[in-house]
Order: sequence, then C-alpha cells, then structure tokens
Amino acid sequence: MSTSILDVTILEPRLKHPTIFEKFDSLNPGEDFIIHNDHDPKPLYYQLLAERGQTFVWEYVENGPEWWKVRIGKLAEGEKETTIGELVAKDYRKAQVFKKFGIDFCCGGKKTLSEVCNKKGIDIHRVEDELKNVDQQSQRTGDNYQNWELDFMCDYIINTHHNYVRESIPFLSEISQKVARVHGEHHPELVKVAEVFAGIAADLSMHLMKEENILFPYIKEMVLAKKTGMPLPQAQFGQVANPITVMEQEHEGAGEDLSEIRELTNNYDVPADACTSYRILFKKLEEFEDDLHQHVHMENNILFPKAIELEKQFK
Repeated sequence: MSTSILDVTILEPRLKHPTIFEKFDSLNPGEDFIIHNDHDPKPLYYQLLAERGQTFVWEYVENGPEWWKVRIGKLAEGEKETTIGELVAKDYRKAQVFKKFGIDFCCGGKKTLSEVCNKKGIDIHRVEDELKNVDQQSQRTGDNYQNWELDFMCDYIINTHHNYVRESIPFLSEISQKVARVHGEHHPELVKVAEVFAGIAADLSMHLMKEENILFPYIKEMVLAKKTGMPLPQAQFGQVANPITVMEQEHEGAGEDLSEIRELTNNYDVPADACTSYRILFKKLEEFEDDLHQHVHMENNILFPKAIELEKQFK
C-alpha cells in the first residue's frame, strides 16, 4: 500500500497542526503518511514530541528550499530506537565520539543514530564500533548527571553554564568586532562571524532570563511539592512541555548559529597572518561552543525529559 500524502499548504494555518495530529492518531502501528509543506515543519516535530512522546518516526523525504516533505510513522507500543541524546545522557563520554563525526548530540539529540548517519552519509558501523569502545572503558561517577536532583541541576546550570555565557558574551562581542575591523578587509568572513555572534548574544541573553524566571522556578516547585506531598501550583503556561518546547527550539537556533561560525572559520583554523586577538577569538569561540554543547545536553537530554515525567506524577 502506497504512503498517503497530506498537503498542508491548502489548509488554513489554524487547522494545519490539528489535522496532522488527527491523521497521526488514526494510524495503526507501522503505518505512516507524508506531509507536504512550503516551509520546514520543525515546530511540528517538537509539538509531536511534547504531546505524543517518542512514538513516531520523523524522516525528511524532501528538505527545501521550496518544498518540504516529511514522512511521519507510528511506532508500535514499546518500540523505540535510542536517541543520540539518550546515549549521551547515559554516558557523557560518548559525546566525544559524536563530536568526532560531526554529529550534534545536544540540539539535535532527539534524533536517532541511524537517522543522522543516513542523512549525513556517515558509516554507522564506524560510529557504533567507537561507541562500543567507550562502553568497555570504566566511567567516572562524577559524570553521571542522571542521578542529580532536578532542583540541584537547575542551580548547577545557572551557576556554571548561565554564568559562563554571561561572562563570555561581552568579551566575545568586543573582540569579534575588533578583529572584524582590523582583518575584515582580507578575511571578510570575520565580519559575518561578528554579525552572527551578535545575534547569538542577544538571543541567549533573553533565553537565560526565561529559563531562570519562568521554567526553572516551576521545575523547582515541582521537586518541592513532590518532597513535601503538597499539590503542584497552577502554572500560567499550562503544561511544562510548553516552555520546554520553546527552549528546545531556541537551543537549536543557537546551535545552528554556532555551526555557521564553525563553517565560516573552517573549524576555527587560524590563518598565518592572524594576530594575537584573532587567535584568542577563535579559541574562545570554540570554548564557548563546547560549553554550550554540554549546557544544552544537560537540559534537552536530562533535565527537560525528567521534568515532563515528574509533572505527570501529579496527574
């Protein structure tokens, strides 16, 4: 039987997602359909993930620039391929394997290994062999974030990663502008690097405030309610999955921007005519990217899924 195609371009905007959800819910396990759209339906992916969990297959059949087609299939009950984020959540050392192969384990952590390897043309067997080598090595207990209490993890993220971002943004903003002014004539990519980082700085500054003032306090309230046996206060945003979806989308945006900088700089390759500031800029940008990867991994792959599960215990 051929896979049916749902053309959402002919639907009113308010009806698109409800129609897709209705179509998905009508599927039997193992069945699928293809949505045809005029833009990347990535927000739909996050909504499906938040409201239906890891119960579906998401595969790009056509990926722009004019049309997007995505195959959405329903998994059988209990059927689930481990995601990249889950692999790293269980053992953070595996992040180095994914980094070696250019696989995004934080912002793109909800994808499966087979899905990413297929899309990027990577030999999955080579990746799996290196992951097995990691499994055979002893693991330090200090790397196991899975055992941390969620309120402690919120505080740790703020004190470690949020503070690092806030401290780094002014310096990186200033030095990226300086290096662009001095070397931009011979290295025009530096002008673009400064421009992209300015966007990252603005977006992340707002992002941190939303986490610290809205999402993290609610997660800590859930932990306290669970410990004390008190009812959970009503949240103004409804379910915790709602702000989490927004945070994950913003994480992906920051990750894409930093990937653009890495591409512009040829993986932070310093040219022969680079001055000291030029070299420091590239070193700090790479450090900033590494920190963001660990930061987003802790949130997307550990904190957020556990917060969603914790909220369910109050229902």
